[in-house]
Amino acid sequence: MSDSYKLYRYRWVVLAVFMLINLAIQVLWISYAPITGPAAAFYGVSDRQIGFLAMSFMIAFIPLSLPVAWAIDTYGFRLTVSIGALMMGVFGVLRGLAGDSYSLVLWSTIGIAAAQPFLLNAWTKIPARWFSIQERATAVGLVTLANLVGTALGMALTPILTERLSIPNVQLIYGAIASISAALFIALARETPPTPPCPAGLDTRALMLDGFKHALTIRSFWLLLLIMFMGMGIFNGITTWVENIIRPRGFTPADAGTLGALMLVGGILGAVVIPPFSDRQRKRVPYLLLGFSLAIPGLIGLTFATSGWLLYVSGFALGFFLISASPVLMQYAAEVTQPTPEGTSNGIIQLCGQASVVFVYLMEALKSSNGAFTPALLLAVGLLMLSALVIRRMKEAGAVNGI
Repeated sequence: MSDSYKLYRYRWVVLAVFMLINLAIQVLWISYAPITGPAAAFYGVSDRQIGFLAMSFMIAFIPLSLPVAWAIDTYGFRLTVSIGALMMGVFGVLRGLAGDSYSLVLWSTIGIAAAQPFLLNAWTKIPARWFSIQERATAVGLVTLANLVGTALGMALTPILTERLSIPNVQLIYGAIASISAALFIALARETPPTPPCPAGLDTRALMLDGFKHALTIRSFWLLLLIMFMGMGIFNGITTWVENIIRPRGFTPADAGTLGALMLVGGILGAVVIPPFSDRQRKRVPYLLLGFSLAIPGLIGLTFATSGWLLYVSGFALGFFLISASPVLMQYAAEVTQPTPEGTSNGIIQLCGQASVVFVYLMEALKSSNGAFTPALLLAVGLLMLSALVIRRMKEAGAVNGI
């Protein structure tokens, strides 16, 4: 490798502390979802108000995403992500200290939600600063992995912990973990290595405004935004309402935690297995099509399963294929929009994904008179089919950029 560019082992330290804060904020995001019923009873509010705690993350993301993306591209990821990590830690602890006051829990949650764009919008920026092009989808996949582990832990541990501890104490534990992870990131993260990780020219990027305009002229990027909206809407909807979805079929909050965890374990395995193949072949579109298409049987099974084994197998399959598409999708966005800055393309993608909060709300609004979510889940199946058709019309980044 030329002296002008080099890979450093410290890139794994930077990636590891970034993964840790992403894991922590996912635990904070999802921790009320598997205990919606008990939490509603504890705070004296409705299921919808508990669901709003998760939805507030998506709502906060919409106005904050692009300004935060600009800050990441302008001031660097270390400063901006550190601000978000600090907010996460402080408000995470405050939520644990809120006791049985839903109002204080809500305002603390909004503070945590405001921190999330600072973390999510740096997903492709850190791999671009520290990793070679051949490693970047894998690096993004590892960040995705951390997010999935955090979501799975929040799903699986919260029902277990709340059987032994009060809900505020569980939240205080999560807040303390978030604070420790924030401190580690602030202490150990570095903006750039001493020399670039790849040859000059491969990473040339435009200014944010020019890059933003350029990204929106690319047809494949618009198609990517559409499938991100649908895919994230389905994922966020199922994770937000997981207990409500299976409750009418006689399942318990513990079953909801297990289902959510297995769905995320499947996603973890998918995020580990699929992106390296995409990296080796330097192809993204076939793996996006694979993920969205093969997620359909899992979603159908989850919609109708009345036995535990079918519910869990379906959730695992849905997670494996749908979630494994996420790191490939993020890297495709960075490549197809070049020379748009990674923070900008990532911010647009994440913004579109979080705007799918409308689907999360629609899922609850479409539930039948007996509380079943079957109409909304069948709509989700149709959206996955539509996504697969859209992906077939997308082109590889090389074809789009004339490489």
